[in-house]
Amino acid sequence: MTPLSKLPHIASISAVFPAFNDAGTIPSMVLTALMALRQVTDDYEIIVTNDGSSDYTGEVLDEMVLRYPELRVIHHPKNLGYGAALRTGFAAATKEWVFYTDGDAQFNPLELVDLVAALRDGVDVVNGYKIARNDPLIRRIIGPMYHYLMKWIFGFHLRDVDCDFRLIRRRIFEEIELESDTGTLPLEMVKKFQDAGFVFAEVPVHHYFRQYGVSQFFNWRRLLRTAKHLAQLWWKLVVRKEHLKGRDDNRLQG
Repeated sequence: MTPLSKLPHIASISAVFPAFNDAGTIPSMVLTALMALRQVTDDYEIIVTNDGSSDYTGEVLDEMVLRYPELRVIHHPKNLGYGAALRTGFAAATKEWVFYTDGDAQFNPLELVDLVAALRDGVDVVNGYKIARNDPLIRRIIGPMYHYLMKWIFGFHLRDVDCDFRLIRRRIFEEIELESDTGTLPLEMVKKFQDAGFVFAEVPVHHYFRQYGVSQFFNWRRLLRTAKHLAQLWWKLVVRKEHLKGRDDNRLQG
């Protein structure tokens, strides 16, 4: 981790967490994020989207709001999907930079300081990449296959497109429209950012074994649904390039 004496100090950060049945991990994620944010800025907020959790995630977060004024919680009355939870958090963010990771504690928010340390003039996004993947065997097999397939079919240039540990200039969300409600949203986001010419930096981060809850991704019904959404995303972004047509039209109008 970057020594505190070498950390740049940036204007402001919104930390965004999507949470679904993460009652056992989201309190520590919020508290650890507070520790990291205080090291890099004096102006920060934490936004958690409770995406219709059926455990006590909502109750835990409501209790934390009473104790931590920096925390805002948005409750989806029903589960709308990972992408929808992220888009809600991004839309609610008010600071110059937006940091996000998942609420399941497979990443350490303290490593936000390493993302901040990688900022240079002209950098728009700092993307984490997993040093090693700590998951059950099936995920360690399928994960790299998924990663390389996505890089190939979408033309990604990042080392790890499947690492949800990112620091992003908030103004990008004002220029780029995100649409996905599912776990395909990070792919849509990175593809649109990359094609729009935004500059990425990359930082190694640790990945931890899931200690609480069950992954929502690796079941057959969800995998089939994700495959359908990926095909639709590929058609829109790679074949039809709809996102680029919109930007071209805006340039002509300008």
